[in-house]
Amino acid sequence: MRSWDRLVDEYMEQYGMRGLAAETIVSRRRELDRLGCWLKNRRPRPKLEEVGSDLLIAYIRSRTAYRAKTTVGKTMSDLRGLGEFLVMKAIWRVNPLRWMRGPKLDARSRIPKRINGSALKKLWEAAATHRLEYHRHMGVAVLSLLYGTGLRRGELERLDLDDWCAAERTLRIDGRKTGQERIASVPELSARCLENYLPKRQNHLESLGVVNETALFISKDGGRLTGTAISRSAKSLAKRCGVEHLTLHQFRHTCASDLLEGGVHLPEVQRVLGHQCISTTVRYLAIADPQRHKAVACHPINEILKNVADQGKEGGKQ
Repeated sequence: MRSWDRLVDEYMEQYGMRGLAAETIVSRRRELDRLGCWLKNRRPRPKLEEVGSDLLIAYIRSRTAYRAKTTVGKTMSDLRGLGEFLVMKAIWRVNPLRWMRGPKLDARSRIPKRINGSALKKLWEAAATHRLEYHRHMGVAVLSLLYGTGLRRGELERLDLDDWCAAERTLRIDGRKTGQERIASVPELSARCLENYLPKRQNHLESLGVVNETALFISKDGGRLTGTAISRSAKSLAKRCGVEHLTLHQFRHTCASDLLEGGVHLPEVQRVLGHQCISTTVRYLAIADPQRHKAVACHPINEILKNVADQGKEGGKQ
């Protein structure tokens, strides 16, 4: 096991060359470090060449006990990738995880959580009353883009100034998540919030003496605003205005469901969110389906209960 750290370093170097998000790389490294510590603490300590399916199953069980299916699936995926690397390095003859079945995951099995209108209003009011002028404008612009365009956290973090086209009110979104770039249309009021933020961004950079910064959203130190910082700021706003269990991805869910309720067709919502497969977008119909409400409105029970109510009123008058 003395070569474990060296092998993991080599594997992560290859894994990082795929152009994945930094958070994804850090998460996989963390999982492999957990496995390494678990193996090193076994007595007697196994040799890496002798690690087989029994030990891997024991680790997965201890790691994922009472955890969600997604956690189990991710753990197995992380270990499976390392197993293929060890086979390539001729340390393992076969990768036991290649034939292990993970839990069956269905993205449609969970109803996406949305943010209601009153909570959204509270969040905007909290952002607009920040004590620092720069953070007021940036906070409002960030919330406007998250809700107005359904951007993912990583997509928002990686936005550059050149990605914004004020004339056409569009943002160029990188394809790191989906493998394909897209152009996102920005609602008029969201565009105004962004345009109001840009002069404050420039003043902030000049006050710090920072030049040639390409990021659209800037931290207090003059660097790119990270996804972690965006999440932390959103949770701080939520705490100030009494909104519980808020995540940035809920803005994306809310954007999709509100568009559907507003009468936007499903393929158009798919294009707004940048989904590669429309089946991913379909799950939002579970929380926003205008046609379903119209269908229920035609149910015969409405007429039956109306007649019963009318008869009850007449009986009361007598």
